[in-house]
Amino acid sequence: QVQLVESGGGLVQAGGSLRLSCAASGSSFRGWAMGWYRQAPGKQRELVAAITSGGDTNYADSVKGRFTISRDNAKNTVYLQMNSLKPEDTAVYYCNAKRPWIPGDDFWGQGTQVTVSS
Repeated sequence: QVQLVESGGGLVQAGGSLRLSCAASGSSFRGWAMGWYRQAPGKQRELVAAITSGGDTNYADSVKGRFTISRDNAKNTVYLQMNSLKPEDTAVYYCNAKRPWIPGDDFWGQGTQVTVSS
């Protein structure tokens, strides 16, 4: 079974930085596709950044140049470095994992709150 635990959220002023971590349990982590999503009040959950097992990344246009997703397969952990934060980045951030060899595979963490004050 896959379990995901996020950490690193908090309150930060606009222009500041935070680093989110997602620790995963389960085997064959290096083969998983990982992503960070966020959901602001009254809005749908949206993809922020994703990273494949091969290290390919993609980002939402709104965070390009400010956020960086990375993974440490030795630690079964994926990170989201967030710089130049804006009030509109305020949301609950969720870690997502998919094992591409299992159709429909999809796991979520419990979420971590990020609040950016102006």
